[in-house]
Amino acid sequence: MKITRVETFLVPPRWLFCRVETDDGVVGWGEPVVEGRAEVVRAAVDVLAEYLIGKDPARIQDHWQVLSKGGFYRGGPVLSSAVAGLDQALWDIAGKAYGAPVHALLGGPVRERARVYAWVGGDEPSALAEQVAAQVDAGFTAVKMNAAGVTSPLTTLAETAAVVERVAVAREVLGAHRDVAVDFHGRLTPASARRVLPELAPLHPLFAEEPLLPDQARLLPGLVAASSVPLATGERLYGRADFLPALTAGIAVAQPDLSHAGGITEVLRIAALAETYGALLAPHCPLGPIALAASLQIAWVTPHFLIQEQSRGIHYNKEADLLSYVVDTEPFRFTDGHAHRTDRPGLGVEIDEAAVRAADRRGHAWRNPVWRQPDGSFAEW
Repeated sequence: MKITRVETFLVPPRWLFCRVETDDGVVGWGEPVVEGRAEVVRAAVDVLAEYLIGKDPARIQDHWQVLSKGGFYRGGPVLSSAVAGLDQALWDIAGKAYGAPVHALLGGPVRERARVYAWVGGDEPSALAEQVAAQVDAGFTAVKMNAAGVTSPLTTLAETAAVVERVAVAREVLGAHRDVAVDFHGRLTPASARRVLPELAPLHPLFAEEPLLPDQARLLPGLVAASSVPLATGERLYGRADFLPALTAGIAVAQPDLSHAGGITEVLRIAALAETYGALLAPHCPLGPIALAASLQIAWVTPHFLIQEQSRGIHYNKEADLLSYVVDTEPFRFTDGHAHRTDRPGLGVEIDEAAVRAADRRGHAWRNPVWRQPDGSFAEW
């Protein structure tokens, strides 16, 4: 079997899919994307595809090495995301060729279902209670919310109180037996994080995500010591070496993204590294169905898996949603807040190719907002 064609599809709301075809007719799908820079990743996939054409798709480990390292310059979000999507597609082909789910090729499952959480926004908290209640009614046992919008370099008393208040609103609706995770998106300075996190501790968040920017990992040990709130990070880390400082600092939850951190091949290694530091795994995935299908393959085989992000109904999804490009929605049917393992071959999701090609003809040019402080200076989004 040889790879004969690699195609990419720019599909709303903000995703990029890739399709890898073989001369035997077996097709694999992946999701290589950097949100807001999808066109750039598309170009990177085109360059990497030059190497893959004519190659045996089953040599996944070797292809990962060459695609990641063979160009001399390595790493970064664009290259790692391009490799990630192609890696997903190659695993999809392998599973389909062997007639087995990817999790079987990775050693077999350790669980029958995986807990998932739903997004409820939080930048604008006015409708927060209603949004959380809707997710509880839908059966979810955990939600994630943004902690704040534009935040001062040193949080004021009012800003700190507002963060606590909106998490308290969610906690009141959820009760004591469900969870709320709080995403700071790197919007806090280190001093502000040390101020805010202890105030949240009585509300018992499942974790606080990205309280600091990823390039501030050297400051994480002090933040871990400052509060009992479990810290999580990883969506903007792209390989094992990136995760090492955060893990040695004592984060509780590692959050590699299957579409950013080198795909299934590298995330398996990140998961193993996290386990040696006692950190749990919660793959980041506010993306589309292929990224989620790949993430769940990791969930099925990872003993220290905690919970899975998924994007159904997320505030970014305006023109399409998680189920818009799949033929059968069954793999993404969540009951009692869990996804259930299937033995479908490959990644376990059947992509509606006609819908994808039609969407690509429309395309998208999604960009994240640019925020500013009241004085006009740049603010973290």
